[in-house]
Amino acid sequence: MNKLLLALAIVLASGASYAQTGTAVKESGKAIAEKAKEGKESVEGAVTKEPKKSAHKAKAKAHKAKSEQHDANAKAAGEKIGK
Repeated sequence: MNKLLLALAIVLASGASYAQTGTAVKESGKAIAEKAKEGKESVEGAVTKEPKKSAHKAKAKAHKAKSEQHDANAKAAGEKIGK
């Protein structure tokens, strides 16, 4: 019976770390996508004239904020792996 409980505990622990790894990877991917969007908006803002220029700059700031949040989520999930 003890071996069965130990095996069950190992399976549950590995499943939890797998879930955290998936979350870390997913959030990291989202952060990369937001950084790409930020770069696109920055370039568009640099080559256009007002009033669109300020709109592109505002969108770039929004993408930067989202990217930073996804980075933080990925880091937090990464720290939970194996715990």
